[in-house]
Amino acid sequence: MTTVSKVAVFALCLGCAGSAFAQAPAGTYPSRPVRFVVPWPPGGSNDVLSRVVAQSLSGTLGQQVVIDNRGGAGGMIGAENAVSSAPDGYTLLNVQASFATNTAVRARMPYDPMSDFAYIGMMAKGPMLVVVHPSMPVKSVRELVQLARARPGQINYGSTGTGGSNHLATELFRKMAGINIVHVPYKGVALALTDLMGGHTQLVITSLPSALTQVKAGRLKALAVASSRETPFMPGVPTVSQSGVPGYVVDLWWGIAAPAKTPADILVRLSSDLRKVLQTPEVKKSFAREGAEPLIMSREEFTEFVRQEIARWRKVAGDSNIKLD
Repeated sequence: MTTVSKVAVFALCLGCAGSAFAQAPAGTYPSRPVRFVVPWPPGGSNDVLSRVVAQSLSGTLGQQVVIDNRGGAGGMIGAENAVSSAPDGYTLLNVQASFATNTAVRARMPYDPMSDFAYIGMMAKGPMLVVVHPSMPVKSVRELVQLARARPGQINYGSTGTGGSNHLATELFRKMAGINIVHVPYKGVALALTDLMGGHTQLVITSLPSALTQVKAGRLKALAVASSRETPFMPGVPTVSQSGVPGYVVDLWWGIAAPAKTPADILVRLSSDLRKVLQTPEVKKSFAREGAEPLIMSREEFTEFVRQEIARWRKVAGDSNIKLD
């Protein structure tokens, strides 16, 4: 064999070895712990649901899935941290309803939600709850709408902050019901509900877990759930669509994403394992304690769902002139 031929063969072998080496991480994935970024502080539903899934995924993956809480800026700090990480499958991100609403109300974002992320799958959905102060002379959404029409501009609603999920959800309710109610923003759901219980506001649309204890104690009155069907977590409470505003459906949702360019076979593995854990009795039971139900979606379905959520809330924000930039 000539010297040139030997060099060519050696180069070819190196190329094959390099190709095999490049593919090895996906084939042996995961070989070390996986970081699961939760862009919210510990303790809330975002954190609890993610920990449930992380624990179950640790079993199927054979490596620990470790929660990394990165709260702040309505979830954007954690998302930015995740998107700047290597696209190797060792950084995952909890994405939820605010992931879409942030994009809807801001002209400038530190990331593009569609091109900078690869979506793995949905984890769960949970209903929002329409609650009022017990002194409100209404027993249904229909009566609430009638009262608001009779008293334009006299009913105040609280939110967790301008541009947040429940702010946009209530603005959509206001528009679909054709009523004039006044927004009062707070720094978080606890303050919004405290002022509602104190009679300083009259209405809040919030997550079921955040208000359930106060409803059971009689400090708040639940009129309806905002989901497409009645929920087992609030027996006997109708949907908004059934009881006064047809077509109004707003769910909270949670899912998992990874940085864009994460290898496809790793995404397939994660999606498959997520599907498995969501069907286990342990996960279903743990989710139920947070007022959530597992919801399985393929990668393609979840990607399209996020796209539609962004478009939906962008329209609501535009119609109500809600901007944070």
